[in-house]
Amino acid sequence: MVKNLHNRVYFNEIIERISLLSENSQRKWGKMTVSQMLKHCDLILQIPLKRIEIPKINIFFQYIGILTKIEIQIFNNGIPHNMPTFQKVIVTFECDFEEAKQNLLKTLEQYWDAYQNENLPEKHNLFGKMNEKDWGILEYKHLNHHLKQFNV
Repeated sequence: MVKNLHNRVYFNEIIERISLLSENSQRKWGKMTVSQMLKHCDLILQIPLKRIEIPKINIFFQYIGILTKIEIQIFNNGIPHNMPTFQKVIVTFECDFEEAKQNLLKTLEQYWDAYQNENLPEKHNLFGKMNEKDWGILEYKHLNHHLKQFNV
């Protein structure tokens, strides 16, 4: 079964896993600290909340993005380690752990409200046309990917 952030059970699971993180949580891969990862996840959730707009990309990468979205859903695959991302959501600066954690939890609740009010975008510049299910699966996969990165 493909987990979806729009299922309250899995939404609560993500919140519980975030609560298990500490300032000293060690990563298994990548370069981000736990605080930077929390900020990055917050920024990614700002995209469906229409607060961050990622740039348009060329048709070749759009095609790859659309195929990736389909492949993730059909095969229930995770996100590969060290996958490139958009400059606007890369976090290389220092972040306060508690502030980043609280902001992510707040943004998650705002995301839930946007989902409940059917206010999620119908398009993503990488993944193409998006419906409610697409957002729920991809946002869960992204959060799960980074929580696994920090062993929770």
